[in-house]
Amino acid sequence: MTLKDFKQSLGTSTPPPNLPVELEALWHDAKGDWNRSHDVIQDVNSKNAAWIHAYLHRKEGDLGNAQYWYARAGHSMPPVSLEDEWASLVEYFLKP
Repeated sequence: MTLKDFKQSLGTSTPPPNLPVELEALWHDAKGDWNRSHDVIQDVNSKNAAWIHAYLHRKEGDLGNAQYWYARAGHSMPPVSLEDEWASLVEYFLKP
């Protein structure tokens, strides 16, 4: 799946089957359902999940909480727009 394919899937009512949890969370976020996205990722205990969690709290505007999750993920808060960060995350998690 490419970023273009992933974006096209946003026109459907459900995420593509067999998405990794990180991409499922990003799919729900792009559909405007921050709460569902957060629910999908919040109980996953991995650095990758923490990275998505960080992005979501940055988007929410809770920068202190976002900083905590970026640190847990081993990343810094990026100096890019939320849209660019979202696209970068999707591309990262689409890599085989």
